[in-house]
Amino acid sequence: MTTPELLAAAPELAATALRTVREEFPNALRVDYARPGDAPHRPRDRHPAFYGSYDWHSAVEMHWVLARLLRVAPAQVPAADIRALFDEHWTPAAIAAEVAFAASSPGWERPYGWAWALTLHEELASWAAEGDEDARRWSAVLQPLADHLLTAYARWLPAVTFPVRYGLHPNGAFGLLMALPAARRAGVDGLFTDAARRWFGPDTGAPLRWEPSGSDFLSPALVEAVLMTAVLPDAGPWLAGFLPDGVALTPVVVGDASDGQTAHLHGLNLSRAWCLRRLADALPQHREPLLASAAEHAAAALPHVSGSDYMVEHWLAAYALLYLDAAY
Repeated sequence: MTTPELLAAAPELAATALRTVREEFPNALRVDYARPGDAPHRPRDRHPAFYGSYDWHSAVEMHWVLARLLRVAPAQVPAADIRALFDEHWTPAAIAAEVAFAASSPGWERPYGWAWALTLHEELASWAAEGDEDARRWSAVLQPLADHLLTAYARWLPAVTFPVRYGLHPNGAFGLLMALPAARRAGVDGLFTDAARRWFGPDTGAPLRWEPSGSDFLSPALVEAVLMTAVLPDAGPWLAGFLPDGVALTPVVVGDASDGQTAHLHGLNLSRAWCLRRLADALPQHREPLLASAAEHAAAALPHVSGSDYMVEHWLAAYALLYLDAAY
């Protein structure tokens, strides 16, 4: 069910996403030089589908924001503009170029960008299954990218002995959690659940007192806990050992939103809020305090989703929507 809070926020979230996905500059395009001339003339030459929002994964996130809002709140957003944007960005040629680049750079955007791209495709695929013709068409266009990334995960996961645990893009738990629904649709979720159990199954006593680090936008402990509720048939015993004292956190303060790393802390508040809301269902004995903490964290960050510095605006809407959407 779409919440009143989501419906109220949808126009602002959509406006911010529509603007940023078309903003090609500034852009943090990564270039690994093997020879002179390896850099493209401009980001759009390399990434014709996802060139805006400062970097590739943020462009993917913000396209997901638009797809999700178009699906669940079409009357609150400029639906015709969003559909036109998708038709402009998601052409077979553009997606072929994205797949070709990803194939040429095996470790690029792993696992964060991979997981968000699979989240985007899963949004379209599940919507298409409900009968939406545009979603069916867009899902088919993006299918080669999803196929490539699931294959890349299948090559990568069995070889990874230890997860990355800090709260930035390489975080292993988030990379599994966000990709898991797409993996289930494709019938390869065993790879993901096996990795989760191998990496995190023995964990106890989450060191919440060590969080956060100075530029985290994810809580390593909370994301791991949410992942395990998604992969264990009964996560209660594991959560009891991992969070024996429950969860007691306060929102973090962002000192300088124009600093791209410090600005991540706005995302930490919202990703914590999302995780706390999800954990409330898995920890009924702590439900009310968890929901209250989630609301407190969200209130600290939601005013900064738009109208703030671009280093916040180009991505924060994705975490606002994760929190506001009861389906996530």
